[in-house]
Amino acid sequence: MRARLERVAGTFVTGFHAALECEPTHDLPDELARVDLELGGFAFEGAAMALALLDRLTPWPANRVRQFLQGAGGAHTYMVHVGVGWMWARMPFGFRRAQRKLDPLLGWLALDGWGFHEGFFHGEKYRSGGEPPRQLADYECRAFDQGVGRSLWFSHGGNVELIAPTVSNFSSARRADLWSGLGLAATYAGGADESTLAALRERSGAHRAHLAQGAAFAAKARQRAGNATAYTDFATRALCDLSVAEAARLTDATLENLPADSAEPAFEVWRCRIQSHFASQR
Repeated sequence: MRARLERVAGTFVTGFHAALECEPTHDLPDELARVDLELGGFAFEGAAMALALLDRLTPWPANRVRQFLQGAGGAHTYMVHVGVGWMWARMPFGFRRAQRKLDPLLGWLALDGWGFHEGFFHGEKYRSGGEPPRQLADYECRAFDQGVGRSLWFSHGGNVELIAPTVSNFSSARRADLWSGLGLAATYAGGADESTLAALRERSGAHRAHLAQGAAFAAKARQRAGNATAYTDFATRALCDLSVAEAARLTDATLENLPADSAEPAFEVWRCRIQSHFASQR
């Protein structure tokens, strides 16, 4: 597991440096194509962080992320939005203005990326239940916690016996979002065996539907990118009782007719629909 997660981290760094060295972005897709297809999403995530950084520091032009999403990055749109959030963690000023330039639905994933960054690099604070940054409010804090949950999979090396007690350090209101992030990380990052996934599902307890929803998001992200693997299918069956294709179709079906004027962001309505499906299956 440690070797697998180190490969993931190295691939992220490869994508980050490729974006810095290949600017303008028309050279970048060829460089990212050199990365192993299975790990390619992490390279796109790192590249997105670098492009967001360039947009912030050298604003002429300031549309590198948008152009990336309109081109090669579109297939990895989940990971690109997450990568933007890494830059926000380092340079948070103006993040709400930047979010308005992202996809209205998936832009919340940038807050998830911010949460992953903080949970991973400031683990001592967040593994003990630390609160989100003061500049975040309302649903921003929940999206942030989804990223913190993902970070726990990496910082604890997929060890469920360490992960579950850590989740218990957080207030009860935050745990559902943490389990959702864990489901996404365990499915997308790979490396877990059958017993680990079974233990993760068992320890999620009342939050099993949230764990499954995160796994379904991972299935859709990989299906859209064309890099789903045998492990992806194995993990979605273990956490969702669905094949990777079925889990991806569920995320598509629950996107239909999302309300534009709900009190909750459409992103959260979408997540709740998926969670309701899994709750009813229990």
